[in-house]
Amino acid sequence: MSKKVTPYKNSTLGKKEQVREMFDNVSGNYDFLNRLFTMGIDQGWRKKVVKIATQNKAKKALDVATGTGDLAVMLAEAGVEEVIGLDLSPGMLALGKEKVHQKKLDHKIEMIIGDSENLPFEDNTFDAITVGFGVRNFENLEKGLSEILRVLKPKGTFVVLETSQPTRTPFKQGYNLYGKYVIPTLGKLFSKDKSAYNYLPESAAAFPYGMVFCEILKKVGFTTAVDLPQHQGIATIYEATK
Repeated sequence: MSKKVTPYKNSTLGKKEQVREMFDNVSGNYDFLNRLFTMGIDQGWRKKVVKIATQNKAKKALDVATGTGDLAVMLAEAGVEEVIGLDLSPGMLALGKEKVHQKKLDHKIEMIIGDSENLPFEDNTFDAITVGFGVRNFENLEKGLSEILRVLKPKGTFVVLETSQPTRTPFKQGYNLYGKYVIPTLGKLFSKDKSAYNYLPESAAAFPYGMVFCEILKKVGFTTAVDLPQHQGIATIYEATK
């Protein structure tokens, strides 16, 4: 990242601990606000992620920064036999576990607390790994990506969905205004954590998107990396292979 952005500017905690605290605080309204901020199109992006992740008939998949488990559930529903959803936040995972139980997918999905920079798995474990709106929250981006590479099988697929920045007028200007004013305002109305919805657009603006992120993926060892901008570049899907 070009600069370090954290949820709570006056906190003495590290970014990882702050991110855990933030997501615990916003977990109750997280799904609702996601749908509200994106007008529901985020689910379409996730469907594309799952289609890419399962194109080679993945049998075992890991969803890092799984949150409330949307991608984990969609991977299981797409036919992946074994899915592990991993997240730092107990609050988010509790909602994810309930979602898995309601979908009757307990036999296919395991939701666990874990750290993306110290994954509790052996080398070459997963056929596919996904991250949805999570890599920009890594405290050490390259370390987290290197850990993902380690536990991914050779020829395995890594798919990232992350916010990015439109570059064309007027989408660029409109997106900047939306992130600066609309998201923080709605966040204050619907969430008890007012800092969280300042951090989210700030972290999105600081994230190295597009070809810059592809180069980071290659730097840590992925053999290929391509970026697929969505909706004029307000989000981007990245596909990388080991």
